[in-house]
Amino acid sequence: MLQLRFKTPRAWAEVVLKDFNRFLQDHAAAEKKASGMAVSMFSHYPDKPLLVEAMVNLALEEMNHFRQVIKIMHERGIYQAADEKDPYIHALRQLIRRGPDEYLMDRLLTAAIIEARGCERFGLVAEILPEGPLKTFYRVITESEARHHELFLELALEYFPSHTVEDRLCHLLDEEARITAALPYRAALH
Repeated sequence: MLQLRFKTPRAWAEVVLKDFNRFLQDHAAAEKKASGMAVSMFSHYPDKPLLVEAMVNLALEEMNHFRQVIKIMHERGIYQAADEKDPYIHALRQLIRRGPDEYLMDRLLTAAIIEARGCERFGLVAEILPEGPLKTFYRVITESEARHHELFLELALEYFPSHTVEDRLCHLLDEEARITAALPYRAALH
């Protein structure tokens, strides 16, 4: 289990609850982008069968989550918002090194961190929501995100020596904590 180095305060979840419809729109966009990222990974690395199979399954699961969030939104009478650049994701992408091996390792590790942050934050949302279908939905999503971040970490360890992965992950976790702590709270996942 990946240990994040910055704990999101409950105050973030309270901001989310104040504009939950906007959060749902952002959540839908995040699921759609996660599915697209998985497609990009299996397209970029066709020579890595383990990665291809894992990313095909992930793309389908993320698209299913997108469908579920869209259904919740439509039931509430809201629709997708225009995609926006996510400052958190943008900042993490700036940390990805170039070079074939470095690029793959950093993509896998940043994806693991992003999924771990999603797990933490969806868990906070589930915790603060009143009992009912939305709370149940976010509990399930939290469990799914936990599996996803473990998957990316396992893939990194499959393709790279553990000491190299651990050293790079340590650096990326420090940077992610710095990035996350500096972002303002908003009704968005990141």
